[in-house]
Amino acid sequence: MQYMPLLTLCISMSIFLYLLLFFFVSVCVGIFYKYGGLYIKATTSDARVSLAQMISMTFRNIDVRSVVDHRIMAKKAGIDIAASFLEAHHLAGGRVNNVIHALIAARKANIQLSFDHACAIDLAGRDVFDAVKTGINPKVVECPDPSKGCATLDAVTKDGIQIKLKVRITLRTNIERIVGGATEETIIARVSEGILATISTFETYKKAFENPDLLSRLVMEKNYDSDTAFQILSVNIVDITIGENIDANLQTGQAEADKRIAQADAVKRRGMALAREQEMKVLTEENIAKILAAEAEVPKAIAQAFREGNLGVMDYYHLKNIQADTEMRASSVSKLGIPPPATKP
Repeated sequence: MQYMPLLTLCISMSIFLYLLLFFFVSVCVGIFYKYGGLYIKATTSDARVSLAQMISMTFRNIDVRSVVDHRIMAKKAGIDIAASFLEAHHLAGGRVNNVIHALIAARKANIQLSFDHACAIDLAGRDVFDAVKTGINPKVVECPDPSKGCATLDAVTKDGIQIKLKVRITLRTNIERIVGGATEETIIARVSEGILATISTFETYKKAFENPDLLSRLVMEKNYDSDTAFQILSVNIVDITIGENIDANLQTGQAEADKRIAQADAVKRRGMALAREQEMKVLTEENIAKILAAEAEVPKAIAQAFREGNLGVMDYYHLKNIQADTEMRASSVSKLGIPPPATKP
């Protein structure tokens, strides 16, 4: 009976050990089921990733399969990138897929591109794979950009003729300057400015039609791709047409403006003349009223002279003869269209 507690203890310990062994085996089976295929795949591809790394990546919420596949892809292309570097780039918010594809494409095209530089380009927000593709196959951009609402570049020569152009620029990515370099919009703006400035120096529009390649050479000599992420390979004038006669339009507009100013000035002077005419009419009426008032005093003065003996009968008839003579002369003048002065005896 004294051995019963010891026997009981041994049985409990055995059960515990069996449970512990079962748990360990279950964990191993689970790990092998989840990571065994990836581990074997990586090992046989000479791109080994340890099980510990895979488990730690799972805890950090990283797509283990994606990391392993991209490491194998790079290894098969002759680029050995540690899984920890891919993991770090993924945690930094980068796109591992773009970086690996860009490195493989650059290696095949003999373009110098390191993993760190590719990660820097990717983290800067640029599509590094697209940049490498543009370095291999240069792209053509329209100048001006049709998506901005401008169909042609409009320039004016010294003789006032408008020239409309369509330009195509062939660009190749400059990998060394892609980080911090200006984008293609800057190149389009620079080329547009250069072409407009060059055409404005032409004495006549015929020069632009005679030597369209002159514009291309002048633009290429200006080195407009400095401090940009691209290299200008060529600038081609694909279409050139004559627009409006800007100088004639300006002169016509100026003449129309001068005409309107003259008309407004004439209307102003006519209004002032009409106002002056009305003022003179009012002044004439006032003067006539004053004359009539003065003439109304004449009979009174004559009567006063008779009463005081200062005017005789003969003097009175002499005055009447003078008035009759005056009326006769006024009647003769009225036939010429001149109104006679208003008089009263």
